[in-house]
Amino acid sequence: MPIIEVTMVEGRSAEQIRALISGLTSVTEQAIGAKKESIRVIVREVPKTHFAAGDVTLAEREQHNG
Repeated sequence: MPIIEVTMVEGRSAEQIRALISGLTSVTEQAIGAKKESIRVIVREVPKTHFAAGDVTLAEREQHNG
């Protein structure tokens, strides 16, 4: 049973997340021959204040870049 975990910054619509889940499921099914029913996808959305690169959160980066 493949389990795919995606962590991304919040802000996408329910339709975009649904499309991501469908796409990941389809590609996994094709790539490794897993049955669709056995594929699990977990999407975690993180606030911009909780996601950082180089000790700078995305919220800080956006604020700095205007």
